[in-house]
Amino acid sequence: MRRATRTTVASLAAVLALAGCAGSQEGSAVPTEPTPSAAPTEPDRASAGATPTPPTGPTAAAPSGRPSRATTDLPTMGPPTAPPSQPTDLRKANIVAGRITRGGAGPCYGLVTDDGREYALHGVGKGSFATGSWVRVTIGPADPAADCGPGTPASIVKISPVG
Repeated sequence: MRRATRTTVASLAAVLALAGCAGSQEGSAVPTEPTPSAAPTEPDRASAGATPTPPTGPTAAAPSGRPSRATTDLPTMGPPTAPPSQPTDLRKANIVAGRITRGGAGPCYGLVTDDGREYALHGVGKGSFATGSWVRVTIGPADPAADCGPGTPASIVKISPVG
């Protein structure tokens, strides 16, 4: 019985000494969580009939020089109150998509985008596109020699059907 008590006390002293050393180092990687207090393995004979008391141990206060942990939730953004006034998707300025309004085998095509912009596109050997088909077009500077009708003049670098 005495041997078990000595072993328990010696173990407890070693744990407390190690915990004290770990807590005193600045910038250590040891967590600052309180260590649970050690409970005796055998009930004390003097307090066998007494009501158990809760263990008293270190409190969860932050060590000096270190900020305490936040106990509140981080702020978050609320739901939007209205749709955005400007488009939020980033797009390349030289790529347009829309519906062919003047089609055929080329070299001139008419295109209207979803936002109502009209383009007069010029491209030799770019294929045949029916009126009403949806396309994606990479455009370049307009050819000054070509007149493809109403709309913003541009040359076709690449054109492909959508859908």
